[in-house]
Amino acid sequence: MRPYTTLATLAIAAGLHLGCGARSGSRDYTVVRRFPHDTTAYTQGLVYDGGRLYESTGLLGQSQVRVLDLATGAVQLARPLPRDRFGEGLALLRGRLYQLTWTSGVAYVYDAATLTPLDSFPYEGEGWGLATDGQSLIMTDGSATLRFRDPATFAIQREVTIQDRGSPLLEVNELEYVDGVLYGNVYRSDWIVRIDPATGAVTDWIDLAGLLPEQDRSPSTDVLNGIAVDQATGDVLLTGKRWPALFEVRLRPAR
Repeated sequence: MRPYTTLATLAIAAGLHLGCGARSGSRDYTVVRRFPHDTTAYTQGLVYDGGRLYESTGLLGQSQVRVLDLATGAVQLARPLPRDRFGEGLALLRGRLYQLTWTSGVAYVYDAATLTPLDSFPYEGEGWGLATDGQSLIMTDGSATLRFRDPATFAIQREVTIQDRGSPLLEVNELEYVDGVLYGNVYRSDWIVRIDPATGAVTDWIDLAGLLPEQDRSPSTDVLNGIAVDQATGDVLLTGKRWPALFEVRLRPAR
């Protein structure tokens, strides 16, 4: 997916993150529990609410929105997208699931209890990550722009630029909003950033290197992608595209 490279990705690979206080080999997380995960799932979005785990998956002809059993990884309920649609970010707001598509310019809305389709909205550009602050939907598109959208109409309410020490940060992918902070996977990396949603400023970098052990990887295992929060414990659920495991982790406090 998205076969191009950005300056931000190259900067991370070159070690620019060291200026943010991270150390090579630093421990930014503690694994609390490990759960099974479907290795056919090209994970694009992850939401956990009321004991239910929701997942959006991508790839043409394979994209779905579905409900998973966290303990076993089993698919309990699934709704496929049209075969020409590539599923992307996922957010839950007021009993409705919102799912982006990559290049089709349409967002789908489902009833969260049954996955029954309720509505759809057109938008311009690509769809990447999606989250909610409880009022607006927050969307990325591969650029450095965060767009806040009205959940009733999908109209843009405001925009901010994601920036790390004044430089735009591209390719922020899957999103999660936690206690006033926006968390985002940086695509094709083992990093998650904490973002101030009011300004777009990156306030912290979290190193997830080694989360999935090398011995558990196969030729089809892809990148880290998928963030959800368990509001009851404050722990974060993390997985990746075609990963065999989903991890409940405790992230270190913000620096």
